[in-house]
Amino acid sequence: MALTRDFKETILARVQADPKFRDALLKEGIETMLAGDVDTGKAILRDYIKATVGFEQLGAQTGSSPKSLIRMFGPTGNPQARNLFAVISQLQRHAGLTLHVMAQPH
Repeated sequence: MALTRDFKETILARVQADPKFRDALLKEGIETMLAGDVDTGKAILRDYIKATVGFEQLGAQTGSSPKSLIRMFGPTGNPQARNLFAVISQLQRHAGLTLHVMAQPH
């Protein structure tokens, strides 16, 4: 299901206006990937990146080209772990967060 422009603009506005929502979106993207739904996690992180740091600045900070980052988080992107973790590390720095993995029983 493709998202409408209005929905994406609504997310963008909310991310920029609500720090708690912004932080929750980053956390959700990473948790979704860890749960095995890589495609949805990439889509969430792509929206997060667009609404916060942007692909140009993220590319400069990670040493990757913005086009490579856009492809990496696109629907057919298949990021290498090294690149994905470099991006996640930078997104945490940019957000002023440190995320931790915690084991929980099912």
